[in-house]
Amino acid sequence: MHNIDIELVEMTLDVMKYVINRITKTSPELGQPKKEEELKALVGETITSEGIGGEKAFQLFRDVLVKATVPIDHPRHLAFVPASPTRAAIMFDLVTSASSIHGAYWMEGAGGIFCENEAMHWLVSITGMPKGSFGVFTSGGTAANLSALVAARGQWRQNKENNNKKGIIIASIGAHSSVKAMANVMDAEILLVPSEERMNRTDLEAIYANLPEDQKQRIFAVVATAGTTNAGIIDDLEGVATFCEKENLWFHVDAAYGGGALLADSVRHLFKGIEKANSITIDPHKWLFSPYDCGAVLYKNPEIAKAAHSQEGSYLEIFKDEGAHGFNPSDYQIQLTRRLRGLPLWFSLAMHGVDKYKWAVERGITLANKAGELITTNTHVELVREPSLSCVIFRRIGWTPDDYRNWTYENHRKGFALVTPTKWKKGTDFETVARFCFINPDTTDDDIVAILETMK
Repeated sequence: MHNIDIELVEMTLDVMKYVINRITKTSPELGQPKKEEELKALVGETITSEGIGGEKAFQLFRDVLVKATVPIDHPRHLAFVPASPTRAAIMFDLVTSASSIHGAYWMEGAGGIFCENEAMHWLVSITGMPKGSFGVFTSGGTAANLSALVAARGQWRQNKENNNKKGIIIASIGAHSSVKAMANVMDAEILLVPSEERMNRTDLEAIYANLPEDQKQRIFAVVATAGTTNAGIIDDLEGVATFCEKENLWFHVDAAYGGGALLADSVRHLFKGIEKANSITIDPHKWLFSPYDCGAVLYKNPEIAKAAHSQEGSYLEIFKDEGAHGFNPSDYQIQLTRRLRGLPLWFSLAMHGVDKYKWAVERGITLANKAGELITTNTHVELVREPSLSCVIFRRIGWTPDDYRNWTYENHRKGFALVTPTKWKKGTDFETVARFCFINPDTTDDDIVAILETMK
């Protein structure tokens, strides 16, 4: 055992050296994926009867395996919705794991849940939701959207006549893929407003007016998006809220990506109406600089969510007693066992303060606008639409889908950048175009210039 203790100390020092080195790099190596058989040939058997030892296992990860990954916080990683967790949040993610706290019930996790709740009170405050609104941290936007929609359907089924009916959700084609996927998980139908641009009240009223009465009665939620993943578009939240109030429908806002921009004074007015939502999804691991995985679901009336999600079991009764009285996160979303995903956000906010967060979010918007200016001054590229939030959709004039694909792979192969194409609806068809999404405040104007140069 003594030798094991020495090895553990040495391993801890090695890990901490790696972590310190990694988080102090603003431009880490842009790794390359390899085929499974290539990785197997490089590392050999790692799970054996007697073990290969911590030093060997860590060496394989550090020198081989991590180099087959793409760091999400590279300043020229502008694909998908990247992320850029603060150094403070990353370090506290280590503390969270090392503390071994079960985050489902107050009885076991009171101190940690208190910290999460401090961060949650702040999240609720930036949305402007009314007093009494609250929420819980989840594994991401998918779990948050599912939790919110299950709560919405639970309320709809308070009317016993709806118990055996298949519910319907309305969203736009610009809605996140998880909304459509979670409708399938719930065995619900989904009606899509056929526009990738801003969904508004008129769109909803037009679709609703043409529905048969039995379908109208089966609609239980409308999902608006506050920052579409593809283009950063914010739906007409005020108009959608008015429509939902008129038709007595649950109003859910998916702000998984765009919710961070609630901090930005330059665009805050675009979110008018979000405060009227019955539920909101925000992912701190996107634009609020937390490590993966950290999403959040907020409810205007948390008791509706509790009625839908609270689990019962003889071994769980102790957690519900007066002696364990407190907030139980497992009662408000789909997961029972959970780690304290909100702790790194709490620590980073406590350390840096809200003003630093506001600056970092505004930086992403500034970068997007700068990219838009650079694209309009270059003759080989052109904007598809004006930048929205931190997303920029543009085309390389004359390129085919294969050209975009080859360009992506070539930049990645060189370890220079990861920028991927997307598709944009053009009339009745879809066009392949290029897309930037800016999250990392370490990205520079020179990075944008250099990436555009590779398209010449």
